[in-house]
Amino acid sequence: MKHFINLEDLSTHDLNQIIDNAITLKKEHKTGQINKALESKTLAMIFDKSSTRTRVSFEAGMAQLGGHALFLSERDIQLGRGESIVDSAIVIGSMVDGIMMRVSSHNDINTFAQNANVPIINALSDESHPCQLLADMMTYKEHKGNIQGKTVTWIGDGNNMCQTYMQAASVFDFKLNIATPKGYEPESSFITQYQDYIKLCDNAKEACKNSDLVVTDVWASMGQEDEQAKREFAFKDFQVNSDLMQQANADASFMHCLPAHREEEVSSDVIDGMQSLVWDEAENRLHAQKALLLYLLS
Repeated sequence: MKHFINLEDLSTHDLNQIIDNAITLKKEHKTGQINKALESKTLAMIFDKSSTRTRVSFEAGMAQLGGHALFLSERDIQLGRGESIVDSAIVIGSMVDGIMMRVSSHNDINTFAQNANVPIINALSDESHPCQLLADMMTYKEHKGNIQGKTVTWIGDGNNMCQTYMQAASVFDFKLNIATPKGYEPESSFITQYQDYIKLCDNAKEACKNSDLVVTDVWASMGQEDEQAKREFAFKDFQVNSDLMQQANADASFMHCLPAHREEEVSSDVIDGMQSLVWDEAENRLHAQKALLLYLLS
């Protein structure tokens, strides 16, 4: 049985096959082709974090493939009333064909994988966000070709998205510059594990030089709202704006996993500008995850 909890759970070959299939599925969808490969399959979707793109893309993706998705917030199931993770995993896994989880605890996702007896998909945890990276790598391939050997720059917080880009640098063989304010670096275990693929600095302009892709995320993630004012001060020199993008290569692209706080981590002229791939990146969550579902469930 295969799970998708971290990007490295699958081989580079299989990840590239999923991405190529996602591009094909997108073209088929645009021309009205019907694909019912997951007919009679059911995906349980467990959330303790709110979402727009994750819920819509997985739910629509299952419907487009002929299957069914169940939205389960912690208010809807016994997890929210104290049932153990192990017991919930055994019960839910016995009734569905796969489980997608968007939850705070990465350990909870691993516990489900050990007990549910169906494929588990990490749709975001406090540690990583591999589904977003599938969409990002698909988007880059659509617009620019192979990312191998390119230079990517991460600007902002060393959060779960940053850490998944570190995994992607290893899997897809690109160089990753990471520019964060001091004290906001990725977890030390990630820095040690991926040190051959990354370069850390605290100067955003220096990090952007010779970059092919510039990526950012919100300064205060879900659960960090009480740190907003503190983070705005710490990150004031880490906004991705036109001046910063000019430090990158002339044909460099910009990505953001969304939702974006305009005029904080990114200026409107960048997110809406010619270098931005953000809207294709968001749409590609649907197609990348359809390809992932086919890989895991069919």
